[in-house]
Amino acid sequence: MRKLLIANRGEIACRIIKTARRMGIATVAIYSDADHDARHVRLADEAVWVGPSASRDSYLVVENILAAIDKSGADAVHPGYGFLSENAAFSQTLRERGIVFVGPGPEAIRAMGDKIASKKLAGEAKVNTIPGHPDAVSSAEEAVEVARKIGYPVMIKASAGGGGKGMRIARNDQEAAQGWVSASNEGRSYFKDDRVFLEKFIENPRHIEIQILCDSHGNGVWLNERECSVQRRNQKVIEEAPSPFVDAAMRARMGEQALSLAKAVGYVSAGTVEFVVGKEKDFHFLEMNTRLQVEHPVTEMITGLDLVEQMIRVARGEPLSFGQAEVGLRGWAMESRIYAENPYSQFMPSTGRLVHHRPPEESRTVRVDTGVFEGGEVSIYYDPMIAKLITWGENREQAIATMRQALDQYFIEGPKHNIDFLNAVLSHPRFQRGDLSTGFIAEEYPEGFGGAPLTGEDIRFFAAVAAHCEMACEALIAPLTTTQDWVVSLAGEDVRLTMAAGGDGCKVTFANGPALSFKDDYQPGGYLATFELEGDRRTVQVRRLEYGFALTQGGRMVVATVWPPHLLELAKRMPEKKLADTSKQFRTPMPGLVRKVMVQEGQKVVQGDPLCLLEAMKMENTLCAEKDATVQKVHVAENETVEADAVLITFV
Repeated sequence: MRKLLIANRGEIACRIIKTARRMGIATVAIYSDADHDARHVRLADEAVWVGPSASRDSYLVVENILAAIDKSGADAVHPGYGFLSENAAFSQTLRERGIVFVGPGPEAIRAMGDKIASKKLAGEAKVNTIPGHPDAVSSAEEAVEVARKIGYPVMIKASAGGGGKGMRIARNDQEAAQGWVSASNEGRSYFKDDRVFLEKFIENPRHIEIQILCDSHGNGVWLNERECSVQRRNQKVIEEAPSPFVDAAMRARMGEQALSLAKAVGYVSAGTVEFVVGKEKDFHFLEMNTRLQVEHPVTEMITGLDLVEQMIRVARGEPLSFGQAEVGLRGWAMESRIYAENPYSQFMPSTGRLVHHRPPEESRTVRVDTGVFEGGEVSIYYDPMIAKLITWGENREQAIATMRQALDQYFIEGPKHNIDFLNAVLSHPRFQRGDLSTGFIAEEYPEGFGGAPLTGEDIRFFAAVAAHCEMACEALIAPLTTTQDWVVSLAGEDVRLTMAAGGDGCKVTFANGPALSFKDDYQPGGYLATFELEGDRRTVQVRRLEYGFALTQGGRMVVATVWPPHLLELAKRMPEKKLADTSKQFRTPMPGLVRKVMVQEGQKVVQGDPLCLLEAMKMENTLCAEKDATVQKVHVAENETVEADAVLITFV
């Protein structure tokens, strides 16, 4: 293997390049119009253009990838995940051309990539399976009929789907019909396969998967499990290895079944067998992903293996250099997926330029896999992932603590992001107990996310931080007295305090409270600083506002306005600015492509009626009416690209 073409983009392309370079293999990146200056293009030894920005016109066009292989002279291809990674025809074509495919053969991809066929094969291999309909469902009406026979709730899946795409849960006839349409559309759009099947949805399930690795000499091992239950819209958010739910005996049973299935289809390479697990530790085959998983780093952290290296070695025909008895399980690893989305606004995708992108420093216990760079763009055309943040600890508690600290140190400015949400989940008592299910987010945040809860201690801490930052900024303009009185307005409270400089820190005294020691390393203009109030040490992100600061820490974002006491009284007398009335306008919450307009002028709608279908960042979103109204004017047409906050519809 002399030259490896990575048939992918973003963080996974960067991650593969890193290992290939260490192994002395030259790398070739491919790129679309939108990715002409992307990080993976910069890192590779050479790069080849493969088409326009939309993935269906570039990364998914087999002929364009083959042309890139010919142009570059690559003798091997690593597909990463997504795109063509589970395309059996692509793998077959490479084999016929004498190009090494770093992954399983087309036969295994074909057998396992079809969720309908794979379920039948799993049953034949004596792997536990979920009750369901054995064949593809051809219409919304048939979906309702089949769902009734299986019994609600049911899971509706695109047969070729993956990564949370083409999946819907239905609890009644209406949801079954709508779910079939959406799953079929997403399967056609993203995988060019609109077949859909139904199976029983296991209530309060865990999503636990087994990593396997097999060579072409008949050797195979399972590399422990990953807990992937924390999901939103069937998209994994936080993963960990091992699982807090799995004991050694259960791990062995799951591993043996996963390996049995792999051997039944002659599997060669790294792959993942996913299981749905019930509360009684009963597990059922979900699907097999015949590729590298997004969450593979947590397995690497607990085993000490480089899975990309192992895939390359197996693809070169080498036998595995270790057996099952030598597979380790060292400590605990966590992975947080950092997305460009706004958790404070129903997780709407966000795009734009990364004005600042400053991840925490990598170390033995902190790893950052990313495909972006400061100044680059988060595009509407691809998955909204900015990075994967991975941490390791001797035990689960250490891994969580390291992750929370690393999230506090991860500074992003530009697109909205989900770092606050990730930190809030990690600090949630239920998560810390390991009491997880795929419904965790929906159950714990039914009204959406508004930040981690603020305690009285948190409010005092943020108030002291804001007052000290204000003093530091004002000291640049004119000298201040060593003692200053302040009123900090935050979280609906006015916190009165006195800051007094002295020694290597200062003293902060809250109204009717004792004097407490306060230390920091804040420099005006800096984005990150460490503050310590009576031993409570936290890294805080600080943004200067016109009248105060935006402070972020531990999943909490507060806006704190700092006043001298006499100015607060004057400020309260200022008239409030009246906002423009936009109640009759329906605006898009995100940029995207309008796939379908479902209303027309003069039509009456009621709350919850679908208005239009918006495709953004590889997901299909149905936008619905927020109240009863009559459509006055439709401002967009189908297949039109719109920006965030664009007016789509006005009502009478």
